[in-house]
Amino acid sequence: MDNETLKSILVKHKLWLDTDGCKGDKADLKRADLKRADFWRANLRRADLRNADLSKADLYGADLKGADLRNADLCGANLYGAYLKGADLRAADLYKADLRGANLYGANRYGANLWHANLREANLYGANLSEANLYNADLYKADLRGANLINVDLRGTNLEDK
Repeated sequence: MDNETLKSILVKHKLWLDTDGCKGDKADLKRADLKRADFWRANLRRADLRNADLSKADLYGADLKGADLRNADLCGANLYGAYLKGADLRAADLYKADLRGANLYGANRYGANLWHANLREANLYGANLSEANLYNADLYKADLRGANLINVDLRGTNLEDK
């Protein structure tokens, strides 16, 4: 997707959010090729990013609250400090993604691939991580209170809190 089209979609999405859906359009980026896209501090709240290719995208500090990221490819993506409260990340591929300090409070990560992901100091309070692959993930000082960890692969995972 070219930068002008993407910029236009984000402007319409902001208007849609600001007017509670009365004007503009909700960002529909499902199945979009957004490899290496720059979403630095972008407002993608409630955007539809199902099956999108966001591999190695820069989502530093992005607002993805309530976004639909089911089956999205986020391999190697920079989600440092991103706001993902209530986001749907079911079956998303976050292999080697950087989620340091991200807020994933109440996010649904059922079946997500977080193999080698960096989740240092991330807020995973109440997150659904059941069936997720956290093999060799770094959860140093991550808040896991109330997180659903049923059938989670934690082999090699750093769970230190000091």
